[in-house]
Amino acid sequence: MTYDNDTLDYFLEHQLQLFPEEVASTREEADEFLEECFATVCKNVREVREYLDDVADISGMSDSDIINCEEVFSLPNGRYLVLDV
Repeated sequence: MTYDNDTLDYFLEHQLQLFPEEVASTREEADEFLEECFATVCKNVREVREYLDDVADISGMSDSDIINCEEVFSLPNGRYLVLDV
């Protein structure tokens, strides 16, 4: 997957949401790390739910619960970055 600069910059700024220390310090490192984590960008909450439903048990979780998971990064443009960690 190719991650745009907005996604990479947002991840770099907010990576401590999920990790206890920084895992990347440049866009290139962020891109490599996200690829290794099989991260995906979803265009809306429905896509986030569909993606997570394939990799985790999210039954009973509301949309709000899902987007507040630490693996889900709410990008400023309304999309979501989801890490499979």
